[in-house]
Amino acid sequence: MLKLPRTIRLDPSDTFVFERAAEPGEWAVSGAFVFWNQDPAVLAQKQRVALRSGFLGIESLGWSTLAIVTEATEAERQSVVARLAGQLLAKFGAPDMEAARAAAEEEVAFAASLCDHPEQTLLAVQRSIEDGEIRERFRTLKPREAAGDGDRLHAYARAFTFHKVEGDDETAEEVDLLRLMEADRVSGRRK
Repeated sequence: MLKLPRTIRLDPSDTFVFERAAEPGEWAVSGAFVFWNQDPAVLAQKQRVALRSGFLGIESLGWSTLAIVTEATEAERQSVVARLAGQLLAKFGAPDMEAARAAAEEEVAFAASLCDHPEQTLLAVQRSIEDGEIRERFRTLKPREAAGDGDRLHAYARAFTFHKVEGDDETAEEVDLLRLMEADRVSGRRK
């Protein structure tokens, strides 16, 4: 089964931190090539953020903090390669379509290699400059197990889980908020 990354936006932060945010659902590649042969010291703040932590949406050439592993057909992969090749020729100075297509094939193959995870796995990238070269490190965030007692909408809604701590014999402090509020009201009336 073929899988490729798509951009995803969990909150509006991408629209603030990047010069141009990718639209959710765009096919994505790493995008490190955008910064090839550039001095990071002269990049604007939002460009540095893209360099450090962005996936490139191939349609908008916008950035996304996260990408999601998605099943793709061979026809979709070919379409991604063709679109990226067009962008490389038009916007990045590829010398001709043959060279652009070869570079696009390589980028898409690398993007596919990042997707050796179950569908819906989130991908994040961290880039740094080491010895004058861009180094990329990728992390994954997998979907949480569904709570057995939740309906479909709320099955993943638990924000916190509580665990018993062994050897924690400290007595718990109890606070009666209603009694404190009542005491405040009574003392406020006396003043």
